[in-house]
Amino acid sequence: MMNNGFGSPAGFDLMITIIPIIIVIGFVIVIGTVIYRGAKYVQNATSPKESTFAKVVAKRMDVQQSSHNHDGHISHSSHTYYYITLEFVNGQRQEFLDVKNLYGLVVEGDTGYAATQGEWIVAFERNSGASI
Repeated sequence: MMNNGFGSPAGFDLMITIIPIIIVIGFVIVIGTVIYRGAKYVQNATSPKESTFAKVVAKRMDVQQSSHNHDGHISHSSHTYYYITLEFVNGQRQEFLDVKNLYGLVVEGDTGYAATQGEWIVAFERNSGASI
């Protein structure tokens, strides 16, 4: 084992140097993630609502799971995000996050007027006869 001249092992000095750096990097990542998500929310919430005729071409779910350790007790949590992909009259397709619980109310192939706000779908009014 190497000695640094002061009676403590050289590896100990390395740990004292690296641990604070790792903690700071972790803190910066967490704060950066919170700021990014907050900015995306504000961007979508302040976007104008647009209503456009569209066809539902796909639906998907994204389940995100995480584990947390609180005083030796591990808790698990999950959150499911629902997405609806629309095809517009010009042939363009775009996927929207369902923030109004429309996922169970629409079926692939449905046509109608979709109200969108940024990256969110906020309403869908089914059209009984028209198609794209």
